[in-house]
Amino acid sequence: MKKMTAVTGNEALAEALRQINPDVCAAYPITPQTDMMQRFADFVADGLVDTEMMLVESEHSAMSACIGASAGGGRVATATSGPGLALMWEMLYVASGMRCPIVMPVINRALSAPLNIHCDHSDAMGARDSGWIQLWSENAQEAYDNLIMAFRIAEHAGIRLPVMVCMDGFIISHSVGVMDFLSDDKVQRFVGDFTPQEALLDIERPVSYGPLIVTDQYHEYKKAQNEIMDSVFAVTEAVASEFEYLSGRRYGLFESYRLEDAEIGIVVLNSAAGTCKDIIDEARENGVKVGLLKPRLFRPFPYTAVADALSHLKAVCVLDRSDSFGAFAPLFAEIAASLYPREQRPVLLNRIYGLGGRDFMPEHVEAVINEMMDVVSRRIAAMPKKYISLRQYY
Repeated sequence: MKKMTAVTGNEALAEALRQINPDVCAAYPITPQTDMMQRFADFVADGLVDTEMMLVESEHSAMSACIGASAGGGRVATATSGPGLALMWEMLYVASGMRCPIVMPVINRALSAPLNIHCDHSDAMGARDSGWIQLWSENAQEAYDNLIMAFRIAEHAGIRLPVMVCMDGFIISHSVGVMDFLSDDKVQRFVGDFTPQEALLDIERPVSYGPLIVTDQYHEYKKAQNEIMDSVFAVTEAVASEFEYLSGRRYGLFESYRLEDAEIGIVVLNSAAGTCKDIIDEARENGVKVGLLKPRLFRPFPYTAVADALSHLKAVCVLDRSDSFGAFAPLFAEIAASLYPREQRPVLLNRIYGLGGRDFMPEHVEAVINEMMDVVSRRIAAMPKKYISLRQYY
């Protein structure tokens, strides 16, 4: 019989790190990530892990230390949120360019200004082109599972790239949910022992990391980096298949929910997907053929598979919890790029919701579904980009 436990999202991720027992963890506190790394630091202090915990003066230093430890041949983890991820910006590109398989939970938080500590996806979306693999998580269970799988993906001999595991701040990180933890033995067997490749501390086989490359080779280097990203899809699916055998929980590149016979669809990341699924079920009971696609792997983005899942629909509303000022929002841009080459493609709507932790309510999903139905029946023209749940000030 499975043992179900009620914990917060941060507790779940700290427990996953305890089970994985990385060699080095360098971190700096920032809300809403602090609670997670504080719990892991307790495991270090209590001797429950062998991890070398490095307390540094900033997130820039945390990522710098992680890069050094990873290049030196260690299994390495860290965690951050919002402005902390932004402060790492320079070093994110260094980590991916040096192929350091660092794993980092990102507890999603809004970016200033104005100052806001609550959830949106501006942090990770701003880092989406930094060369990191990105896995997104609807709830604590998926975040826990993603974090365990992230080490296998990052450390795969054909990948060796860093991975972010994204989870909504406060909404999931500080909310209690029901968890099915794997046993320590199962996690450790699944993750396996870390095998360093071309470690700086291997003095028998000296290597150089981060040399100066100017115009003669830089262009080719970046092309090679992109080709490695193209290999991530197959590895992610293979790891997920093995994890399903271990846990009974199935994950793909994205989740398709009641899409097969749908006429309209919603695309959304992370925790809001749960609210959408409940309203989709209610709409189905009333005869509305609506479904949902929830991306799990956002970088690299599975354009062809997403287009295959959505191209038969009449209308799709892409819900973004971040914005790109003066342009369409990030998730919408990827969905539009996926569908553009198809002769048959749906009308696309982009709706911005939940910035700075603004509540995303069932009535907002109902409004989106009703709007798509009106667009399909041509009662109204599609307004491509719009904001949900705006307050009016007079």
